[in-house]
Amino acid sequence: MEMIEMTLQVVSFLVENKPGVLFKVSNLFRRRGYNIQGITVGTIEGTGLSRMTVTVEADSRILNQILEQLDKMVEVVKVKRLDPIRAVSRELLLVKLRTTDPMARQEALGYINAYHGLILDVEPDILIAEVTGSPEEIDEFLRDIKPIGVEEMSRTGATALERGILKLV
Repeated sequence: MEMIEMTLQVVSFLVENKPGVLFKVSNLFRRRGYNIQGITVGTIEGTGLSRMTVTVEADSRILNQILEQLDKMVEVVKVKRLDPIRAVSRELLLVKLRTTDPMARQEALGYINAYHGLILDVEPDILIAEVTGSPEEIDEFLRDIKPIGVEEMSRTGATALERGILKLV
């Protein structure tokens, strides 16, 4: 029996900025049995297009088939699998930390500062911070602050661009 190697893949594509496109794209992954780890979408000003970045743990062969199917969709303008070596990838994390203990507050501020984060809100017992970084840096930050007490968090998933002059648009 052949062993299938699943790896984390980042795919970026341009789509028409129309209702239902996100559903069609995510449904294609669902039909093939893949769970999207992260998805970000944003409009590209003045083009009628949106850039969609999908992170998925997938077998390369099957992912190639999915990308070929995506490329055939009328609403999809261009598809590109990003090489992790040639791409810059970032995530945004908003995190609410319980800081009733003054030492916990100091520790939280230290970590937020160490990861170049921003304090967005300060309450007597709660801090809300924003941290951006590579997915690995966000994972590391979350491991570091876990003992402090994460009350709530929201994480965007990766968005990415290829290095150099190559571009989708």
